[in-house]
Amino acid sequence: MELKEAGKRVLELRREIEEHNYNYYVMDNPVIGDAEYDRLMLELTALEQQFPDLLSEHSPTQRVGGKPKEGFTTVTHRVPMLSLANSFSEQELKDFDRRVRGALAGEEVNYVVELKIDGLAVSLFYENGLFQRGATRGDGETGEDITENLKTIRSLSLQLKEAVPVLEVRGEVYMSGEAFRRLNKSREAEDQPLFANPRNAAAGSLRQLDPRITSSRQLSAFIYAVGYYEGVSLSGHEEALRYLQDLGFPVSRYYRKFADIEEVLAYCRDWEARRFELPFAIDGLVIKVDSLEQQLKLGATAKSPRWSIAYKFPPEQAVTKVKDIIINVGRTGVLTPTALLDPVRLAGSTVSRATLHNEDIIKEKDVQIGDTVVVQKAGEIIPEVVRVLSEKRSGGEIPFKMPQYCPDCGAKVVRLEGEAASRCTGMACPSQLREGLIHFVSRGAMDIAGLGPAVITQLLDTGLIHDAADLYNLRYEDLVNLERFGQKSVQNLLQALEQSKKASLGRLIFALGIRHVGERAAKTLARHFGSLQNLMAAGLEELVGIPEIGTKIAGSIITFFEQEQNLSVVDKLVRAGVNIVEKDTEASTAGSLEGKTFVLTGTLRSFTRETAKQFIEGLGGKVTASVSKSTDYVLAGENPGSKYDKAVKLGIKVIDEAYFKELSVGKSPGKADHSLS
Repeated sequence: MELKEAGKRVLELRREIEEHNYNYYVMDNPVIGDAEYDRLMLELTALEQQFPDLLSEHSPTQRVGGKPKEGFTTVTHRVPMLSLANSFSEQELKDFDRRVRGALAGEEVNYVVELKIDGLAVSLFYENGLFQRGATRGDGETGEDITENLKTIRSLSLQLKEAVPVLEVRGEVYMSGEAFRRLNKSREAEDQPLFANPRNAAAGSLRQLDPRITSSRQLSAFIYAVGYYEGVSLSGHEEALRYLQDLGFPVSRYYRKFADIEEVLAYCRDWEARRFELPFAIDGLVIKVDSLEQQLKLGATAKSPRWSIAYKFPPEQAVTKVKDIIINVGRTGVLTPTALLDPVRLAGSTVSRATLHNEDIIKEKDVQIGDTVVVQKAGEIIPEVVRVLSEKRSGGEIPFKMPQYCPDCGAKVVRLEGEAASRCTGMACPSQLREGLIHFVSRGAMDIAGLGPAVITQLLDTGLIHDAADLYNLRYEDLVNLERFGQKSVQNLLQALEQSKKASLGRLIFALGIRHVGERAAKTLARHFGSLQNLMAAGLEELVGIPEIGTKIAGSIITFFEQEQNLSVVDKLVRAGVNIVEKDTEASTAGSLEGKTFVLTGTLRSFTRETAKQFIEGLGGKVTASVSKSTDYVLAGENPGSKYDKAVKLGIKVIDEAYFKELSVGKSPGKADHSLS
């Protein structure tokens, strides 16, 4: 066979095999037997081996290949993957509906309701219809590159049925009940630890460094939304789901569209009763405003969209006994009472502890040591005590009292007026310091590999560190003779510490452990102020004027930087050489695009789209995927698409890169402004 003829046959085989994968794994309707499918795969493999130039990473033969990775790299999502706000009652769903209709006064509102698959959220990126990369949700803005592992999921197409120029989709990877049972059975036979539930099994399988292991786990996926896209015109979420299905994506068939919240509630009740009929686990339903234009109007908070909410099913409950109540001191000094329980199986795992939250909750529920109690998993994650079965009391139960002094450092415990939490007042409290340091070095913060909880405890116990800044004063001779350390591990740790000095300002702000300041808020603050000094000097009015920063976060920031001990640690970090400047945001231009909305289209010469997006956001602007009346500028490169035409039609200003560069440094472009419209 000649190369040209072989190339033609290879393309035919790939299309045929992908179509059979779609019929088998997505439609559950195979049209050929296993033997015939294997014959096609063998023919394709043979041709690719005979003609190596025809081999492609998008071939069905390449779903499992390559050597195990040493670690995962980071991927930036083109559109943030926000977490959903949760609702646990019908009234909370009605409140959501009231907020939506209030913000869209006078407009018709429709909802699309989907099953909430209990798995791991992922993002997949396609270019010209070919799968390029995939990532986990991560912190919502960046995730881990798991491309090779996603290729092993046969329900996910490597080549779409249409060559869409750019398409980023979101989905949920899960493990069916049957696959989960088979996996645990094989692990039991090999004397390996069992997975607690299908969600944990799916997450663990997808984050394997060896894709061959992932392939053996028989994962499945549903795609439930589009993220960033080009060359496609979509007006509603239901339309988007149908489009995704037409492209060959696995889309759950159980979504429905409703115009009334009562219809939504009825659908939720129906699935609450029927959820165990499904071959996979669901923990609720997701309700989304259908119109994409209305979604843009509603916007999002720092953590979740205002146009969508998750309705969570009531959690599974179990009965057990409280053996004791102990106190845990967190990194902010909060004393949290925790019930030690007789172990009991609950929602697929063994529970031996449950949070009691605070002193008021204990009094309200009248929880005593020795009580028989009902426990559940709050949001099916954190076990908590629901109620006491007082009728089972014997009289030997012991009432609990919150300690007056910290069990870890002996400092006085106080409870401020208006707060439910009791706090340790000891600034040198080892629990606060230890937990604060664990947070400081964590992956979402300074990301210092080699500094786990045990190592941090050892460094504290030996007196080598007294705060986070002391980490940067550690020397080779301080560490090499410590337990758990050899020459190589010391060198690796010192290298990781040095590398962490270059971390972004957003990571540093998050690492400081300011109350209420999460990863997303920290990035927002970094982009707005450009430097740590500017943030430290900010007043309440300026802080609350920043989108996503409310009075609680603002007050917490001001209080944090009023404390002398905190200023001392910051000063030591600066002297150690830790980065305190947002590198993408010069102080002179910070905020020069504040409040401006951009849409990008065409091929840019001076920077990639991702760089342009980060630059705009770093200067206070925002980038959206589609053109609307609220768009301020359309930045057009070569060969702009339909977004250019829509901008012209709506009278939106279309600019080129030269105009954009002048605009971004705060200049007023002159007559030769290079604007295109």
